[in-house]
Amino acid sequence: QAQLVESGGGLVQPGGSLRLSCAASGFTFSNHWMHWVRQAPGKGLEWASSIDTDGYWTYYANSVKGRFTVSRDNAKNTLFLQMNSLESEDPAVYYCAKDKLGSGRGQGTQVTVSR
Repeated sequence: QAQLVESGGGLVQPGGSLRLSCAASGFTFSNHWMHWVRQAPGKGLEWASSIDTDGYWTYYANSVKGRFTVSRDNAKNTLFLQMNSLESEDPAVYYCAKDKLGSGRGQGTQVTVSR
């Protein structure tokens, strides 16, 4: 059974950084494009970033481009999201998923940006 477990969220000041991780199991991770989506309070899921199977091609929503970096370690079945220059618009629950709509996402990890 496919499982995704996100971690690494927390409280950070504006301008700060966090690195999220997503541990995958139960499927052949290296065969799948992977995605990060997020959900802010009271809003729907928003696609943030995607990465191809080899980690060569990466894509970002305009709202995070230049600040977030997605990467993966296929040997460890792990997906990462390095988030820099966090802003007041970034607080959300962040999920890794097997498609841009958030299918099969895990329980998520909370990111809070506050002074």
